[in-house]
Amino acid sequence: MKKDIVIPEVTGIEMAIVFEQNENNEKDWHVYLINRKEVAIEMVMVVSQGFSETKTTTVFRKKIEKIPTHSFAKIELIHSDVFVLDNRFQVSFFEENKIMEKTFTFKANTIKEETSKMIELLNKKGILIK
Repeated sequence: MKKDIVIPEVTGIEMAIVFEQNENNEKDWHVYLINRKEVAIEMVMVVSQGFSETKTTTVFRKKIEKIPTHSFAKIELIHSDVFVLDNRFQVSFFEENKIMEKTFTFKANTIKEETSKMIELLNKKGILIK
């Protein structure tokens, strides 16, 4: 029975944490979901949580109706205090009427302005996971 279950590999979806200026000219970190696929993804659900062996943050959920091909969506503001934790983002979506899922984990202490790189599609510097 298990051999009959096909779990498709998810490609073309990326997660970025970007350091950017807000409307008050202060710098904040924001999470983006990037769709580099040749098709739009729909009914996107992102569930995020920070965790370590001793601490856990509240679970955050965000629904996005559609992310067009070669596009992105801003998911959430993320406070730098949680960068000492592992930060997991579980992403579920429909692609051509098939449900897909991918998990991204930013390891503790890896999100730093000095290690950020230019992310072309966003035209901003950040930390990217494929």
